[in-house]
Amino acid sequence: MSRSYGRQPHELRAIQITFDGLARVDGSARFSFGPISALSSVSGPIEVRLASENASQATLEVLVRPLSNVPATEAKALAATVRGLLTPSLILASNPRTLVQIVAQALVSLGSGPGPKSANANAVTAAVVNASTLALLNAGSIPMRGVTCAVAVGRRKDTGALVVDPDEGDGVLDADGCFAFMFTRNGQDVQARCVWTNWKQSAGGESVLSEARELASRAAGNVYDAIHASVEVMGKAKPGAVFPVHKEDATVEEEVNDNDKMEI
Repeated sequence: MSRSYGRQPHELRAIQITFDGLARVDGSARFSFGPISALSSVSGPIEVRLASENASQATLEVLVRPLSNVPATEAKALAATVRGLLTPSLILASNPRTLVQIVAQALVSLGSGPGPKSANANAVTAAVVNASTLALLNAGSIPMRGVTCAVAVGRRKDTGALVVDPDEGDGVLDADGCFAFMFTRNGQDVQARCVWTNWKQSAGGESVLSEARELASRAAGNVYDAIHASVEVMGKAKPGAVFPVHKEDATVEEEVNDNDKMEI
């Protein structure tokens, strides 16, 4: 089956990770699936407004900024989604009466770009989730239970085949969605649990969803491996160093020159 970039059905577009070193935040990162890119920053724990204060845990606030104009319905819906699926991975009870703020920006227009609108929206959602996870790891100031990674999956209408990270080369999709998994690590043992999906299909039974989730789990594992590889050298790399990841390899494009945050 022919796909763009010569990819197989289970292969993602090229992953690229950058730790941007933005000013006046505790952590920041950029994550890309090919041309689909997102930038996130994390501030916290910081002082919280009295109206948002929680006596038992930190308040998590997620803001998604569109590429242009002010946040509208799509941006606010994406922010609510990211907040809901990242919450299980954070130990917010460690910092009560404080604020953890994540600000994300999709570096493409929400719901637009190459490929079907819904497929692109799912890829943008996945990129925002992965960038936000990386920013949290880069900050190192919020305890975490695990690492949340997301990927998009679709089913081609012409062949009925499930594909990871669909783009314009995959044509019309009759089913698609984004899947997020939380990865936890105990020594060499890595476990993944699906924490969220927005899968939609026009035909087929629950078996299609199960196959899509299994395919997404393996692809999310590749994202997790890329994040793991980048975090291992994060503290040694210059701000703005780029980590291009091809398949299962990760390298740094600048010469390698925070304290250990967690085992991921």
